[in-house]
Amino acid sequence: MTETEVTVNAGTAPQAAASAPAVLVLEDGRIFRGRSYGAQGTALGEAVFATGMTGYQETITDPSYARQLVVQTAPHIGNTGVNSEDAESRRIWVAGYIVRDAARRPSNWRAERSLDSELVEQGIVGIQGVDTRAITRHLREHKTMRAGIFSGEAARATDKELVDAVLASEPMEGARLAEEVSIDAAYVVEPTDHGWDGDARFSIAAIDLGIKSMTPVRFAERGVRVHVLPATATIDDVKAVSPDGFFMSNGPGDPATADNQVKLLRTVLDEKLPYFGICFGNQILGRALGFGTYKLRYGHRGINQPVMDRRTGKVEITSQNHGFAVDAPLDGPTNAPEERYGRVEVSHVSLNDEVVEGLACLDIPAFSVQYHPEAAAGPHDAAYLFDRFIELMEGARDGRTANLSREPVDAQHPADAQAAPAQQNGAQQNAEPNTTDNKTEDKK
Repeated sequence: MTETEVTVNAGTAPQAAASAPAVLVLEDGRIFRGRSYGAQGTALGEAVFATGMTGYQETITDPSYARQLVVQTAPHIGNTGVNSEDAESRRIWVAGYIVRDAARRPSNWRAERSLDSELVEQGIVGIQGVDTRAITRHLREHKTMRAGIFSGEAARATDKELVDAVLASEPMEGARLAEEVSIDAAYVVEPTDHGWDGDARFSIAAIDLGIKSMTPVRFAERGVRVHVLPATATIDDVKAVSPDGFFMSNGPGDPATADNQVKLLRTVLDEKLPYFGICFGNQILGRALGFGTYKLRYGHRGINQPVMDRRTGKVEITSQNHGFAVDAPLDGPTNAPEERYGRVEVSHVSLNDEVVEGLACLDIPAFSVQYHPEAAAGPHDAAYLFDRFIELMEGARDGRTANLSREPVDAQHPADAQAAPAQQNGAQQNAEPNTTDNKTEDKK
């Protein structure tokens, strides 16, 4: 059985399921015992933890969580139930769900049904009554790893049999998942359907690699018509909608497998079409520019991740969900390994571990961030990025400089650069080379 296979008894009532035994088994042999939550059966995937205290419905319906068993660090889950408005895609994508204290019943005026009923309805195997703090600490100390949730009859197997089942599942490295979660047919999101009065300002082609529903809405609210295209779209598909800009979304899996999307993006960059990418789209831009990617020790997942915009010195609290990152130098502008794209710089950086959180091209109209500015769920600190992309498209349309070089990032902190501009050149010349490896265990 692979991590794509989930054996469930989806007809089990939530009340009966709660009394059934369940067990979480990690690939290193660590076992946590609890009670069934949602459907009963077996779920295999990569165990990760998410630190958001709200927005669990948006979390479980985020396609970036495909093939992952999500541990919610917030202890109380299910209090507000679920509704038809807050889902971020057409279905629940988590492979399994791990919570401490599941609500016995929802209590919110927007609730339409309970979370456990929704998990049963969609065949999602979960476990409740386990120490999610201990699980989180274990994953932080030992890294994310393959795991399995076994409930009902499946939980009656021996510990060795359960561990062997987990070890037989496939790792996240090398997983190609964007095509699995993407749409089959293109669709259009119109500005007039989301409060925009008047003609569309721009039109963009957006590649769905696991896009969240709120992302095209954020564009539409600003007067941008969004043509959402499948992950398998070609440059001919892109040109067919005559876009003013090109966008690549978030999504699951290993960016090292996204060769087709990297090839497509390079064609777009060669034609100087303005580009904006988020999350998986940031990793694809990194690869298109010639940088490598690598797997983080335990990743960034939640709605409270601090990031600095190195152009302004402003700190943003961001929503994130990624287990891979771009391996690019942090010490100011550099020439892209793919030399035809000119200069590039790390525009945003994580304040927790200095992981690359954004890239800005200085000679072509392209930029990206590793986090989720659509804020569903999460803070709205990064909403300005949608406006930045519109400014980039305006520059290309009006014949002005269509890149981000007007705001260069200095290797120093922006505040220091403003305080002593005359000392910048000397300080850079005397600085020792940056030998930091961006891949050092999430820079913990």
